[in-house]
Amino acid sequence: MFDVGLTELMVIAMVALVVIGPERLPKVARTAGLLLGRLQRYVSDVKSDINREMQLDELKKMQQQMTDQVKGLEASVTHEMREVESTVSTAIAPLAADAVPPAPTPEIVPSADAAPIAVPEPAPVAAEVQKS
Repeated sequence: MFDVGLTELMVIAMVALVVIGPERLPKVARTAGLLLGRLQRYVSDVKSDINREMQLDELKKMQQQMTDQVKGLEASVTHEMREVESTVSTAIAPLAADAVPPAPTPEIVPSADAAPIAVPEPAPVAAEVQKS
């Protein structure tokens, strides 16, 4: 990231030892390590948030494309259905005009004076089946 080599780190450590002193150097180094760790976590959180936003944007674009494709397919199917319906209706129209409507069947309405019709009961067949 900063392209700091081993010799540069040794020079920084020697200057820190002279400036800070040997008594406070471990405490300063510990604090610097904690701050560096926090900084790395913050940077990784920001990177993950950016990646998540990019993925969300890609998913929204993909969803929009799919919605557009579905709408196009729906329009195409509706158009084809209307064409088929019009073709069928034009093909059936001459047949319907030539067809003779069936004669209405007369309904038999029993009169109040008519006697009920007796229906004979079937003969018992079970007895003959059991004998054989």
